[in-house]
Amino acid sequence: MNWLLVALGAAVGAPLRHLTDRAVRARRDSLFPWGTLVVNVLGSFALGLLTGVASARAQLLLGTGLCGALTTYSTFSYETLKLYEDGAKGYAVLNVAGSLAAGLGAVWLGTEAAGLL
Repeated sequence: MNWLLVALGAAVGAPLRHLTDRAVRARRDSLFPWGTLVVNVLGSFALGLLTGVASARAQLLLGTGLCGALTTYSTFSYETLKLYEDGAKGYAVLNVAGSLAAGLGAVWLGTEAAGLL
């Protein structure tokens, strides 16, 4: 039964990632992968919040399923490599450093927010 919770969450998270990425790209025409950064930071915050307040079943549905499908390490890695290969080495470094700092900051803020609830 747990796998069904994960699958249901992922069925929402994956399209949400795609739509969010498209919406961000439509507003920011840039080499920098803002859409991926946004979904990863939002997912990190949500996961931090969930770990402090959600039941085990809700964590499967929303944490593993939704946040797991919403966030994307593989796309982050590919986009960073592509920036580097295309000569945008500064953007590649900024993507790695910014994603790491923003993701860790977001998950910390999420856990702090959960503590206030």
